Amino acid sequence: MNNSEPIEDTESYRDSIATVDAEGKRIWLYPKMPKGKFTNARTYLSWLLLVVLFGMPFVKVNGEPLMLFNVIEQNFIVFGVHFAPQDLYLFVIAMLTFIVFIALFTVIFGRLFCGWVCPQTIFMEMVFRKIEYFIEGDANAQRRLNKAPWTTQKYFKKISKHTLFFLIAVLIANTFLSYIIGVEEVGKIITDPLEQHLGGFAIMLVFSFLFYGVFAFMREQVCISICPYGRLQSVLLDEHSIVVAYDYQRGEPRGKIKKQKIAKNPIAAIQASLGRPIEKMQEQLGDCIDCNLCVKVCPTGIDIRNGTQLECVNCTACIDACDEVMEKIDRPLGLIRYDSEKGIQNGVKKIFTTRVKAYSVVLLALIVLQGFLFSNRNNVEVLFLKTSGTLFQEVGETHISNLYDYQIINKTSKIFPVEFRVKGGDGRIKLVGSTPMTLKNGVTQGVVFVEFPRTVLKERSTEITIEVLNSGRVIDELTTNFLGPD
Repeated sequence: MNNSEPIEDTESYRDSIATVDAEGKRIWLYPKMPKGKFTNARTYLSWLLLVVLFGMPFVKVNGEPLMLFNVIEQNFIVFGVHFAPQDLYLFVIAMLTFIVFIALFTVIFGRLFCGWVCPQTIFMEMVFRKIEYFIEGDANAQRRLNKAPWTTQKYFKKISKHTLFFLIAVLIANTFLSYIIGVEEVGKIITDPLEQHLGGFAIMLVFSFLFYGVFAFMREQVCISICPYGRLQSVLLDEHSIVVAYDYQRGEPRGKIKKQKIAKNPIAAIQASLGRPIEKMQEQLGDCIDCNLCVKVCPTGIDIRNGTQLECVNCTACIDACDEVMEKIDRPLGLIRYDSEKGIQNGVKKIFTTRVKAYSVVLLALIVLQGFLFSNRNNVEVLFLKTSGTLFQEVGETHISNLYDYQIINKTSKIFPVEFRVKGGDGRIKLVGSTPMTLKNGVTQGVVFVEFPRTVLKERSTEITIEVLNSGRVIDELTTNFLGPD
């Protein structure tokens, strides 16, 4: 029988989240408006990213979009380069590279991506939340407004806010749709008669309400409960990861600042001048004055002083709030800062751990592989297959003929003619129809006859090489089998 004392649970805060009460009901958060150098930096970066996001669909390269991900028509353009379904292997390698990069980035810098670059955070905190602050006021004003009875002023503020929310959601939906079908097609859906684009309009409407629901109602729940990246933190972070952290060694024990009237007590004045406690019974406190501003500004409602939590999106609002207080009470900044657990414990930051080096090697290998495969990628690919169900045909007494189907996959926006030639000079090719022309980012299909003299066919099946030419230059080369008599 174990008679040892029960172990006290010091992390009970991890048993629940700040946005759900004991009965499972939603607790609506009213984060206080942050201000400070980190908030300003994130604001400027957000403006830049929003300009890029909304402006990129209008950027053209040789008349084609800079970025396009048209899954419906299997048309993909990345920085002006066309990719066909045959390039799926490049996409798979790219996704693996991205996943390893995210893992490596998270191991080193925690959830920095969420706070600074993630579209959910940028739109929520830098667009929708700012509109809410402008119309309804700061956190306390929003609480009072929601608790107040419905008046003309309350109706005006709520209708104005949600109208702007929905209009911005429509703009976001149209922008994301522009990356899929192109900005011209989105323009047609908007300007043409409704009956011509019912499907497109329905999709646009669904996405508009989806974005509106996310930013008007779901809000931080996306980061806390839905986003898989937040869950990934638990297995990627370690004691060396740089995260938004509270310096508990410097801040604890917490306590309010009390004004001491030491002028009337000469002994206390002497003690204070010597840097000792005014009275022995008063405990020496840390730098944290327990003002709770770090909690009040948090968009996910956590208390960063409890330690690293999955709900933290590294938005730095708590850093700015704490620095502002430290500056007012004339204490060093950085009580809450970017640091690691080891950095707080012993002041040593070690980024290049064995784990980081291992991820870096894998990432470098994937990048080299991706670069090699991309550099060897052809803009034109040709499939040349013997027509199913056919045998050889005799052409007079001297030649044997086979019928082949071909597909020319053009991954560029240019249209050009293509010629076929048997490598080696023994065979000849006869086209069925005119000279094949490639299609702009499309597939050209047709059939040809390949003829060989009987004298060069030594076996029933002979491997031959077909060259694909454009303006006399070989652009692809492939092998196939030619059937002859026994």
